[in-house]
Amino acid sequence: MAIESHLETLERKHGALEKEISDALLSPATDDLRITDLKRRKLVLKDQIEKLRSIVTHH
Repeated sequence: MAIESHLETLERKHGALEKEISDALLSPATDDLRITDLKRRKLVLKDQIEKLRSIVTHH
């Protein structure tokens, strides 16, 4: 159960970052470095989610 709980948390964070990126892209005041950092963090979360999903499906 702990893995599933952690997976849900990561998925919520991933969704929140996705919304933050969308909002940042709509704002002309957001610099490109900020958007790049958000996208990098989202990708790291995606990798973690995929690893956990593979663990869950193999058990």
